Amino acid sequence: MNRSHINWYPGHMEKGKRQVENQIDMVDVVLELVDARLPLASRNPEIEKITKQKPRLILLNKADLADPSVTDLWLQWFASQGEQALAVSGTTGAGLRALPQLVKPLASEALERWQRRGRRARPVRLMTVGIPNVGKSSLINRLIGRKKAATQDKPGLTRKSQWVKIRGDMDLLDMPGILMPKIQDQNVGKKLAATGAISDSVFDLEEVARYLALWLGENYPSALINRYGLSEPLPNKGDNLILTIGEKRGFLLTGEKIDTLRTSQVLLDEFRGGRLGKISLEKPPKGE
Repeated sequence: MNRSHINWYPGHMEKGKRQVENQIDMVDVVLELVDARLPLASRNPEIEKITKQKPRLILLNKADLADPSVTDLWLQWFASQGEQALAVSGTTGAGLRALPQLVKPLASEALERWQRRGRRARPVRLMTVGIPNVGKSSLINRLIGRKKAATQDKPGLTRKSQWVKIRGDMDLLDMPGILMPKIQDQNVGKKLAATGAISDSVFDLEEVARYLALWLGENYPSALINRYGLSEPLPNKGDNLILTIGEKRGFLLTGEKIDTLRTSQVLLDEFRGGRLGKISLEKPPKGE
């Protein structure tokens, strides 16, 4: 396996894609979850193709971990593209109160057709779709109001579709996470890997940590300075940043050599857990 080239598409993801295809006709509205820290990179074009005939609400989940000023730009960008988007957090519950009032108008046409056929009124039927580890289970638990879906900071936990009742007279079909079959842009792959969307076992963890360290040094230098006690100017290479962070944390091997693997693991873990602050890895495209 070439761990420098990031790709991860286990067999259960192809099965999950077929499940979406088979059950899309049963729902009124699609909730497409993306990671608020990288909304475009965490969208799967395959999902968009499968669900394109259904009304859609894009949920920028994990908004509590993202730079709020950048998230505002993303909401404006999606609106400019004719797409409805809402910033939410499955962890804190932020933004979720607005969900029913946005979803019900999107479902109105389907519900009217249903009643014209002489059938009794029913709840709005929703489907959640998105790539792995975008926070679907945490979001569903918030919507239910109790712990139902298993949560874990690892991709690919949800393997089967399941219907759950959520507050606001809505039924929700939770689908497995589906990553794109081929990641063309390896910078996108590294950002997805940094957020935990791709299993740590299939990529070079130190390479991704070097990429993240350099990106943070260029875009959020205060995050590294404040968290690790670094001094300005910061090193302008990822490997030097990792060495500097490891030295500051005292991660030493025999012979006073810096433990770069441990440093890399800590940097990724602390970024994923929000301990470096509110950080976005992607800004909206310009001129669109």
